Amino acid sequence: MVVIDDEGTRVRQPVPHGNIGMSTAWRITDKVPGRTMEFRRRTLDRGAAIGLHPIAHDEVYHVVSGEGDVTSDGVTRRVGAGTTVYLYDGAVVGIAQRGTKPLALIVSYPLAEAVE
Repeated sequence: MVVIDDEGTRVRQPVPHGNIGMSTAWRITDKVPGRTMEFRRRTLDRGAAIGLHPIAHDEVYHVVSGEGDVTSDGVTRRVGAGTTVYLYDGAVVGIAQRGTKPLALIVSYPLAEAVE
């Protein structure tokens, strides 16, 4: 078992996949030895977006607060607090903050192999 204090994992950084704005990331599982999955929080500032990118695994976005537009293979849907999006291996995906509040997400996906 590994117990992680989220605050110790928090960093300000450009949003991945295109550097479209800024975000706060909680890279929660980065230091977990032998892990086979990633589990992260990310809050996108107003106007920020995780740019479209292909994924080589299934991935889950869970919206904690705010609103956004999530895209998968050219189909875009509005999502908000309490919405979970399951994205499939091989899709081209991304999510953009919309509305007046930052978009807070939990993101999880498997790794191709265990990290030491």
